[in-house]
Amino acid sequence: MDDTQLLRYSRHILLDEIGIEGQQRLQQACVLVVGCGGLGAAALPYLAAAGVGHLMIADNDHVDLSNLQRQITYTEADIGRPKAAAMQQYLQRLNSSIRVDAHVTRLDDTALHTLMRQADVVLDCSDNFATRRAINLASIATQTPLVSGAAVRFAGQLCFYNPQHNNSPCYTCVFGDEPFNDGNCALFGVFSPLVGIIGTAQAAMALRFLLGIGDMQTGVLQQYQGLSGQWQSFRAQRNPQCPACSIHTKNQ
Repeated sequence: MDDTQLLRYSRHILLDEIGIEGQQRLQQACVLVVGCGGLGAAALPYLAAAGVGHLMIADNDHVDLSNLQRQITYTEADIGRPKAAAMQQYLQRLNSSIRVDAHVTRLDDTALHTLMRQADVVLDCSDNFATRRAINLASIATQTPLVSGAAVRFAGQLCFYNPQHNNSPCYTCVFGDEPFNDGNCALFGVFSPLVGIIGTAQAAMALRFLLGIGDMQTGVLQQYQGLSGQWQSFRAQRNPQCPACSIHTKNQ
């Protein structure tokens, strides 16, 4: 770590829980973020600013005027641009010393598996059940820890799943395997700061995992209510008959 990096990350290095060794661990880490909308736009700048050495970002959507109410990394000049490309440019301006790979197409199962095998942790910042299900299955197959977030109306949720632990539930254990109307914000609306609260919480959780500090609370579903500002937590149980993760565990 050179003098410039020591100065840049000095407020991290001052923390006993992080120090120089922890900061170097972040610089050597690789994180996959699927979704560059409200959640991703909140999580990604903190991952980049914190010095995560390699960020892989994926989103096949384009910036729309209606996004600017909450996706604060984009500007009016970005309208019509691919979100992943605009985000890549923003992050590289924020921290030129990190590597940011942008994938502007929808990731199929093969691509998800390939990218997850490179990642130390994946953040699900998507906004639909089909993508969340695919990310969960790829997480299980590649044994990649998953930080899952969601936000709609005034309600947000956050959970950490770690398929490397046999007792950890997966997303399907908690929410089932049948498609459901999970409240796309284009249909139901979303409170502007809510995506920032959940997205930055996802970033904090991913950083704690990479650093090996704090309590990861694996399998604890955290729910936030924007109208009251209150958090509630529920410990989810692994489903032995889960159609997603039980088969993998049997094969171990």
